[in-house]
Amino acid sequence: MKTAILWYRNDLRLHDHEALTQALAKADEVLPVYCIDPRLFGKTEGGLPKTGAFRAQFLLQSLENLRKRLQSKGSNLLILTGKPEDELPALAHQVGVSWIFAHQEATDEEIRVENGVERALFRSGITLELIWGSTLYHKDDLPMPLQSLPDMFTQFRKQVEKFVEIRPTFPTPDHIPTAAITSWGKIPQLTELGLTKPTTDPRGVMTFEGGEEAGIERLQTYFWENNALKEYKETRNGLLGADYSSKFSAWLALGCLSPRYIYEQVKKYEDLRVANDSTYWLIFELIWRDYFRFVALKFGNSLFHPGGIKGERHRGKLDRDLFEKWKQGLTGVPFVDANMRELLLTGFMSNRGRQNVASYLVKDLGLDWRLGAEWFESQLLDYDPCSNWGNWNYVAGVGNDPRENRYFHVVSQSRRYDVKGTYLRTWLPELKDLPTEIIHEPWGADPNQLKKKGVVLGLSYPKPLISGLRTSPKNM
Repeated sequence: MKTAILWYRNDLRLHDHEALTQALAKADEVLPVYCIDPRLFGKTEGGLPKTGAFRAQFLLQSLENLRKRLQSKGSNLLILTGKPEDELPALAHQVGVSWIFAHQEATDEEIRVENGVERALFRSGITLELIWGSTLYHKDDLPMPLQSLPDMFTQFRKQVEKFVEIRPTFPTPDHIPTAAITSWGKIPQLTELGLTKPTTDPRGVMTFEGGEEAGIERLQTYFWENNALKEYKETRNGLLGADYSSKFSAWLALGCLSPRYIYEQVKKYEDLRVANDSTYWLIFELIWRDYFRFVALKFGNSLFHPGGIKGERHRGKLDRDLFEKWKQGLTGVPFVDANMRELLLTGFMSNRGRQNVASYLVKDLGLDWRLGAEWFESQLLDYDPCSNWGNWNYVAGVGNDPRENRYFHVVSQSRRYDVKGTYLRTWLPELKDLPTEIIHEPWGADPNQLKKKGVVLGLSYPKPLISGLRTSPKNM
């Protein structure tokens, strides 16, 4: 009787799971395992909590759902607490396994864990089978060597669209024969991880629940029930409500949804409903996600260095006071503050918001971009290291961006994407009575006019941290 361990990582699903498929093909029994790695709940290099409450809650919900899904297939999920390079070899010896199957990761911390597991297993003659399964386009199908990956996304996109065929999804197994285990372990509570259960804020765009079933349900709702995909390109820069964008990112980050499954559903939608710029644009965003993952593989730790993948000279400052005000949404710039408070209180922020607050931190406050990247790592429930650090490289001007010195003028962006000030009033109740013409930049209004509306800059709402916002003929 041959047994294989299936080491779950950021692939918490049963559908389109090649590691599971290969394990079932080679072994008589499969033992699904997830390790609660204490390093995930430690501190970042900058001293921030590595995993905040929103992201941790989403992870625990996803593990609960995965366990439920496995149980429905005659299996279960073994929960171990400790470093995988310690726990997995010990379990392999205890159970007597022939292989450990897992999906391969792309960034340094995860790769070091893979290497540690592989080294420990090698001494015992047990094979670690690492499988690529996190992208729309498979790594082995790229039309160029990884080290020749184009420096511009558009070049990459055109080549893969022209030369590469997206592989079909793997079927969900009907039954998973599983080795007998005395105790399957307990999925911890947030408090056991040193975290407090976050409060649900009714102003949030939607309720995010972790797990494969919730991810599939979200897709069904967005595509088929609300028919929102047909307008995705027009609405994707929205700020309020569930359906201005797909919101798939959280489930993609933990692998509760496969990008290839989403792709197949888009194609089905195009066959049954409509094929237009919006349906293509969702696939376009999945290709961006692929690109950041391949960039991480190509450049390695450069992604996390001060000069980014370009190796630019580091110019950002480490001003903790300014950074704290940015974190808390107390910069005195309404569009920045509204987005930062949404992140703090819900664990989510729109893509438009992320670009603006990042630009403000780097280009206006002059802070080290890595502070912002670490805060997003801590707070975002859809945190993905490749996309997060790749995007921060991009905005900071040290990554893959054809435009030099990209800059988002936050007031112009606020007026453009929150025309009536509804988003600002939602997250900045102290400004709710301000008329639309002044809510985007209250520092330019007559103090008496502000006072009549209950706003005193420096008291009820902060004065801007900087005396004037940069202007440019190329502002976005």
